[in-house]
Parts: sequence; C-alpha cells; structure tokens
Amino acid sequence: MVMSAALALVAPGAAQVAPAPAQQRSPALTLGEVYTLAAARNARLQAARAVTEAKAALEPSAGLPPDPVLQVGVMNFSVPGLDTNMPTSMAPAIQAMQMIPFPGKLSLSGRIAEQSTTMARADADETWWQVRAEAAMAFYMVYEADRQIEVMRETLRLLQDFEKVAKAMYSAGEGRQSDVLRAGVEVARMEADLKRMEAMRQAAAARLNGTLNRPADTPVPAPVFSPLPLSLPRRDTLRAWAESSRPMLSKGRTGVQQAEARRALAGKEIWPDPVIGIQYGQRAGDMGTETERMGSLMLGFNLPIFASKRQLRMRDEAAAMEQMARADLTEMRARVDARIGELLAELERTRTLVRLYRMEVLPPAHANVQSAFASYRVGTVDFMTLVDAQMTVNQYEQEYYGLLGEYGRAVAELEMTIGRELPRTDELIAEAE
Repeated sequence: MVMSAALALVAPGAAQVAPAPAQQRSPALTLGEVYTLAAARNARLQAARAVTEAKAALEPSAGLPPDPVLQVGVMNFSVPGLDTNMPTSMAPAIQAMQMIPFPGKLSLSGRIAEQSTTMARADADETWWQVRAEAAMAFYMVYEADRQIEVMRETLRLLQDFEKVAKAMYSAGEGRQSDVLRAGVEVARMEADLKRMEAMRQAAAARLNGTLNRPADTPVPAPVFSPLPLSLPRRDTLRAWAESSRPMLSKGRTGVQQAEARRALAGKEIWPDPVIGIQYGQRAGDMGTETERMGSLMLGFNLPIFASKRQLRMRDEAAAMEQMARADLTEMRARVDARIGELLAELERTRTLVRLYRMEVLPPAHANVQSAFASYRVGTVDFMTLVDAQMTVNQYEQEYYGLLGEYGRAVAELEMTIGRELPRTDELIAEAE
C-alpha cells in the first residue's frame, strides 16, 4: 500500500520525493476561505465590533460640561392668598444655572472616553484572533478526519483483498479456515472504525459551522492543507512582535494609561466646581405703572465637606486601579511569553515527528506490507503477520495526518499569540499530491 497523500518538506533547490498520485477529490475548502467567512459571519466578532461603535458614540459627549438647568416659576407669593402683589414678587421668574467643572476635568474625561474606545477596538481585534484560531482548530480537525477516513478506506479495501486471497487459498487447500475468519473479523472492525471516524468528521464539521454562524448540517468540503512555514523566527523576535501587534497587550497598555488619567481626574475631584446662574423676573408696577423687570447674577460652588470619606477615597481607589492595571499588563506579558515558548516547543516536536514519519517510519512500514503479502501467498508467513503489518501502516498513517493537523493548529495559535501572521519562509511544510 502507498499513501494517498504525503508531506513535502520544500526548500529551494532541494529534491522532492514524489508520492503516488492521489485520487481526484471533490471541491476543496481552504483555510483562507474559512477566515473570510469567519470575519464576515461570526456573531461574537460582530458583537465586539458593535461594542466598539457604542464606545465611539459616547466620545463627543465625554468632554462636555453638564447640561444647564433652567427653572421657570413664580417667586414670593403672598400667603395665604397666593397673590403676586408683594414688593418682592416676580411672575414669571426665570433662572438658568450652569456648572463648570474645574479646569482639566473635561479634558481628562474626554481622554478617558477615547481610551475606552481604543480598548474596545483592541478587544474586537483580540476577538478576531480568537475566532480565527477557533476556526483554524475546527478546520484542521475536519482535515484530520478526512485524511484518516481516506487511510481507513484504503486499509479496508486492502483487508477485503486479503480476505479474498485467504478464501481463494483455503478453497485451493493451501490456506487455513482461521485465516478466512480472521480476515472477516478485521474487515468488520475496520468498517466499525470507519463509521466512528465519519461521525467524528460530522462533529468537527458542525463545530466549524458553528464558528462560521451557519446551520450545523451545512456541507463542509474537504479541507486543503495550505503550505505552512517550516522554520520559525526566534523567540525574542516573536516576543517583540507580540508586544507591538497583540491586541490584548495593546489593550493592557491603554488600560494603564487610562488608569493614570483616572487617577489624575480623581486628584482634581477635591477642587470645587463653580456654578454660574442668571435670573430674570418681572412684576406689575405700582399704581398701574409699567412692568418692573429685574435681573440677578449668581456664582457658587460645591463644598467638599466629606472629602476625607469621598474625594480622598476616590484618589485611593484610582491609585489601586492603576496598580491593578500595571499588574494585569505584566501578567499578560508573562502569559504571552510562556505561551510562545510552549508553542515553539510543540511545533519543534511536531515538525520532528512529521519528518520522522515521512522519511523513516512510513516507507519501511509500506514495504513490510508488500513483503508480507508476497510471503503469505507463497506460504512463508502466516496471515496474522500480514494483517498486523497492514494495521500498523493504518495506525502510522493516521498518526501522521494527526501530526500534520497538530502542526497547523499550533501555527494558528502562535499567530493568535503574537497577533500577526507568520511570514512565509523559503522552507515550507506542505501536503504534496
């Protein structure tokens, strides 16, 4: 048996081992198409973008003073008659009051609102990378299932051929009935394994459809393994990229700046906010004279008489929140750095195993099946040896495609961790047809 598809480690000028031609597959699904659908359809991403728009809508009002207060009424009624015939009576009386925040408060409030929008936008960007990674995880799960189903179907076909040979040899008196029975058992077991794998494929496709906000039973074409970088940047380079492009870290830095602005604003709360007011009133003149009109101007301010329990506590709270924001940013950086290290180790392990399976495990395993089959037909090995050889190839090929899917998932998660796509290098890991 030969593999229906194989891995190519491609480098400029390097010779590539050409595997046997694969069967013509149905229309395929690429990872780029999945990303495009996720960006357009994912509901969580749309919600995050809506939050950004909501925050941006509040920016213009953040730097404005409170709305003025307008009062209309009648002043100085006579009691109990409720007449406006007293010398100080005014009907109507109109008063307008405007609170003017202490200098610096409005600019700080506007800056805090802008920072909230920036953080919401970073949240939306971070959500995109999370959705992108989830879509890639589901994509590679479907890919693994499809390739493993191909391997199992090929194994089933060969086991059925073995069964025919065993029956023919038994009919000719050259084989044993136990070989025929064992062949039937192996065929039935492989059919059951194939059914389980097909169910797993349906589950993986449903998960992918869920990420793309589509009905769970939407058909998912066979995924295509797109070439991925074989060599990766150094860890310090990835760390620098994450610092500059990971939305989560950008949000953390903006969060520290916002905490500093909130602390500065809290420091100004103890200063009184002036209140300016004007008043107009009129009353009928005595003895039928002309209407008398009066105006007033008022200036006031609030008194922070509970400063020790209110304004000063606001300062303490703002200082604590600033400390928390700095600690959160430090923890984010540590978490990103640790995840980069984990993913680099995982990618190195997977890359080594893929090479090992491709170059040293699968070719001898296939050769062993061919040799065992030829030897069985001439009676030099028993049927169990042939079946075990074929089932070993079946296991190795499934593990091989599992490793290929693991590599793709790890690359997608590393890209999410650094907040950018990995550059395509001269050396690529790709599935060759």
